Amino acid sequence: MRSATRWGLAAALCAVLFAVLTALVAARHGSPYPLDESVHRWSVQHRPAAAVAFARAVTTTGTGPVPYLCAVTAGLVAGWGRGARGRLMTAAGALGFLLLAQGLRYAVLYGVARPRPPVADRVTHASGFSFPSGHTTTSALVAGLLAWAVWRTASPAAARLGWVLFACWAVTVGLTRVYLGVHWATDVLGGWLYALTWLAAAMAVDAGVGRARVPREAVT
Repeated sequence: MRSATRWGLAAALCAVLFAVLTALVAARHGSPYPLDESVHRWSVQHRPAAAVAFARAVTTTGTGPVPYLCAVTAGLVAGWGRGARGRLMTAAGALGFLLLAQGLRYAVLYGVARPRPPVADRVTHASGFSFPSGHTTTSALVAGLLAWAVWRTASPAAARLGWVLFACWAVTVGLTRVYLGVHWATDVLGGWLYALTWLAAAMAVDAGVGRARVPREAVT
């Protein structure tokens, strides 16, 4: 159970940090902190056309059907070897995990109701409230699901490469939200902490369930 305990502690730590950040944002009624303003100002002042085009291309992968298709794919890959029914159930579980996390994120989003940065500073479309960042949260959750899938099925070397690639993608999506002027830096930080809370909690459950199955499988 040591692995499950470590993941559980990581989930608790991320949850506490997210709760503190949420309280700090709510305490100012959504007004940006000096860090938010300085990062936003730098982004607005450093926007060559090529960088903006790249950021727009990357940021589109953090919303719409792409993340949900990736979640289903992660479930299908993770369920490899369990038969058609087992793979479908694993895919449904991965998709359900993403949908549940997204649903509760909306509760925080509307509860905090933080305004976005000024419209004049945005170079891509965005609507709704700002904290936590939806693109950031979604991409981080999906990156975690994909990393979980390769961890269960690939060789250690391939799994490590996958983790690095998925993490870089999720981090880049989050950074584009600030660069394009549609989120404050603390919105993105909140999205990462929120996603890490869910991912660590899911790993704790997975480790605990896997540990519990060992004695039964050993007996048979």
